[in-house]
Amino acid sequence: MVLKLTALYSLLCVFIVVSADDPYRFFTWNVTYGIIYPLNIPQQGILINGQFPGPEIYSVTNDNIIVNVFNSLDEPFLIHWNGIQNRRNSYEDGVYGTTCPIPPGKNFTYILQMKDQIGSFFYFPSLAFHKAAGGFGGIRILSRPLIPVPFPNPADDYSLLIGDWYATNHTDLKAKLDGGNKLPFPDGILINGRGPNATSFNVQSGSTYRLRICNVGLQNSLNFRIQGHKMKVVEVEGTHTLQISYSSLDIHVGQCMSVLVTADQPPQAYYVVVSSRFTTPVLVTTGFLRYAGSNSPAPGPLPGGPTTEIDWSLNQARSIRTNLTASGPRPNPQGSYHYGMINTTRTIRLASSAAQVNGKQRYAINSVSFVPADTPLKIADYYKIDGVFRVGSISDAPTGGGMYLDTSVMGADYRAFIEIVFENSEDILQSYHLNGYAFWVVGMDGGQWTSASRDQYNLRDAVSRCTVQVYPSSWTAIYLPLDNVGMWNLRSEFWARQYLGQQFYLRVYTTSTSLRDEYPIPKNALLCGRASGRRTRPL
Repeated sequence: MVLKLTALYSLLCVFIVVSADDPYRFFTWNVTYGIIYPLNIPQQGILINGQFPGPEIYSVTNDNIIVNVFNSLDEPFLIHWNGIQNRRNSYEDGVYGTTCPIPPGKNFTYILQMKDQIGSFFYFPSLAFHKAAGGFGGIRILSRPLIPVPFPNPADDYSLLIGDWYATNHTDLKAKLDGGNKLPFPDGILINGRGPNATSFNVQSGSTYRLRICNVGLQNSLNFRIQGHKMKVVEVEGTHTLQISYSSLDIHVGQCMSVLVTADQPPQAYYVVVSSRFTTPVLVTTGFLRYAGSNSPAPGPLPGGPTTEIDWSLNQARSIRTNLTASGPRPNPQGSYHYGMINTTRTIRLASSAAQVNGKQRYAINSVSFVPADTPLKIADYYKIDGVFRVGSISDAPTGGGMYLDTSVMGADYRAFIEIVFENSEDILQSYHLNGYAFWVVGMDGGQWTSASRDQYNLRDAVSRCTVQVYPSSWTAIYLPLDNVGMWNLRSEFWARQYLGQQFYLRVYTTSTSLRDEYPIPKNALLCGRASGRRTRPL
């Protein structure tokens, strides 16, 4: 049976024109419920192969990743690969707008390729409010052996999944949202699925270590610091950065970055501290950096960090820039693509809002609060099923009108080069993610964006990433080359806001039917809604 499945996977991958030279890595995951104790209180969690967090995906640029997911839950399930671009293949993206859910008791095999990517990312369950129960894990994509990396190999490479956490069952949180209510303040912060003083990282004196830190939480920006140690940022969501050292780092919800830490202090234990930003009260959790050969405890007090300071965070964000001479996933320097010399062909302005609709709390972008259709949008698009969605159902700019419900889809032309401005008139920090892409964060500042704001854009070495923050009463601007055909989710990473409508889909379209532009629907694609009973395609 295993041999037959392996042959089928190989045949499928060959059909979608994946290079035979690129290695395959096979994973079989069983998704179950289980009792977990992240805050020393028993609660129902989502486990993958009995693990919380789930197993890490280890890969190299261009690897083919085959993940056979068995859904042993009592409800439909999907996994999204946050930051993985799934080039030409949004069918595998694992959000409801592109992929039919895996029914209870069934399985689905994701066929992914880490095409032209390096860096630190993560996966998580995208349906319902499953993300509040676990089911997430790290993804690391290493450079190919002959591609230079702009720092020596570290002594070890650790993944740290940090995030705010509720001790409440995810079904109760979902019911609260479905009832039109806001969520309460989280109960704590986890490091790799564990609460205060439960996580340790072992180091040898004089050695340097890579820490891949991802904020996999539900809403809060977090500050990360290590007592007595500097952290040198070297990579942000697939981009090698200028190597600047920091005492503490703000990592906003949905974001990832890599730092180098050298064990250059007297041998003992040191606190690893994660605290919430822009909140009252401030949540704090701790772990330990432990030097080999020493049993000395970490000295108090805990190292302090920023709490509500916005300018501090804004200035740090601006200081994180691309290393123009370093290689990325390919040998050519990252600075060889001169994004600042390309004329944009379109400006899209996106403004968030919060309001009551039909007596229930909702959130919107450009006044449209997204509601899922009865059929995944990409599948409906492939089969040309009318009435599922309408391209142009969300405008390019804020309308100033009242909030309303719709299945919002914005059309865009393949190979266009566009500017998107995120405008935040609210008093909370926003975090946005765009599936299928990385973009250049060319500017961010307080106040209202105008065309004159372009004068302060960084058109030389802005960082390229897939998740970006927008500070309260502020704006953030990005440049985006639309080089990946498909149906791509643009959403708030504040998960309750996403669930209650702060998202839409960007349909990047071409009339071409060439495999060079987009792959056909996978042979093993699940079909649901109005697409039920149809055929995918011949093998």
